[in-house]
Amino acid sequence: MNQKKEIQITILENKPNGNSHEKFLQILRSVSPGTHLRTGLENIVKAGKGAIIVVGNESLPRIMDGGFKINAKFTPQRLLELAKMDGAIILSKDMKKITHANVHLTPDPSIKSNETGTRHKAAERTAKMIDTLTIAISERKNEISLFYRKIKYPLKNTNEVLRKANEQIQILEKQRELFDKHAEELNKLELRNYPNLPKAINLIQKGKLINKMSDELKRSILELGNEGTLLKTRLKELLFGVEKETNLVIKDYTKIDQKKTNLILDTLSYEEITDQENIMKSLAYEKIKNPSNIKGWRILSKTSLQEQEIASLIKTLETLGKTINSNLNIYNPILGTDKASSFKEEIEKIKLDY
Repeated sequence: MNQKKEIQITILENKPNGNSHEKFLQILRSVSPGTHLRTGLENIVKAGKGAIIVVGNESLPRIMDGGFKINAKFTPQRLLELAKMDGAIILSKDMKKITHANVHLTPDPSIKSNETGTRHKAAERTAKMIDTLTIAISERKNEISLFYRKIKYPLKNTNEVLRKANEQIQILEKQRELFDKHAEELNKLELRNYPNLPKAINLIQKGKLINKMSDELKRSILELGNEGTLLKTRLKELLFGVEKETNLVIKDYTKIDQKKTNLILDTLSYEEITDQENIMKSLAYEKIKNPSNIKGWRILSKTSLQEQEIASLIKTLETLGKTINSNLNIYNPILGTDKASSFKEEIEKIKLDY
């Protein structure tokens, strides 16, 4: 009981903020190679200039001082010319216009900043205070930094991002091989009515590692723009079925609600996920002990049965062993004659395959 309370507390304290993540992915798309904004930023770097660029919103005017209105269509060349002045350049909310230039920003100086340069301090504080994208370009280091809320993201060279993304794909391919291997091993055991918690933990561990790695790779692909098309296709192939399979094994083995277990697992870092004890505790087990039976959502989902039909079987027969080893007389009243017959054929074929 105490363990379940601890799990509830963990969920509440570590609930992820999905909105910020999605918004930042949109930001990466807006500065990917091939966009007008990215071209303008790279032109400034090539010219050896520095700049601070802010995407406007309704809160920005209260920290704007001086400068002049432009209200002209955004072009990379225009952005470069305006970067020759000292002040900030303000873009419209949709980034299609340059609204102001040579603006002095006055964000609250009490807002904590980890930056050292004046330009970068102003960019970080503006992003935190006004809740908008702010871009700082270092004249000395030739670096482009994105600031959004509490996020700082250095915009890397396209070749560097591509190299790293290819390395990530190779690692992900190996993890997918291991995931499929663990799934095969668990299939063999469960189809013989031997639920196995260690094997289930292995499968969940690899599934969650793949998801974490794919999140990082998705950011790289977004940052690559059109250069990441082939990588995007390969990533889609590698991720196919992983999340569904992982969720189903959690559904079979967790002692608490599947969604709660997933929330706990999603708060774990790479290092924490590699510790199998953390996976075990997320499933609400105190020690490794094979359950006497499981409901069998994962195995039954390999048939043509709909979720509601699987639920009816599980409700009536309760365990995977009974569900896959009963005769037609048992299945008929639950599924109907035709469906029962096709299910029996499917499940027998699956058992033969293993």
